[in-house]
Amino acid sequence: QVHFVESGGGLVQPGGSLRLSCTASGFTFMSSYMSWVRQAPGKGVEWVSDITSGAGATDYADSVKGRFTISRDNARNTLYLQMNSLKPEDTALYYCARGNREFITTTPFRPLGQGTQVTVSS
Repeated sequence: QVHFVESGGGLVQPGGSLRLSCTASGFTFMSSYMSWVRQAPGKGVEWVSDITSGAGATDYADSVKGRFTISRDNARNTLYLQMNSLKPEDTALYYCARGNREFITTTPFRPLGQGTQVTVSS
């Protein structure tokens, strides 16, 4: 079945950087649109970014545009999220997911991995 292993989160000061990774299994990764989503404490799921199967196009939420970069390595079934200039409001549990922005924002989200915690605090 579909399964994700997210990693790379941690505690970082405002302005710092982190690189998240997500290793996927159970489906044809190289043929799938992929997204990062996040959930802050007490809030709903927020779509963050997506990338086409061949990495030819990317999209970002306005809240992270210019600071985050999504990428993928289809040979390694791995999705990445480079996060720079981190802000306290980026604090959340980050998940990867199959699908693009439209799918993620119109379908109930069910995490298929444990997520990785990002905490931005001084």
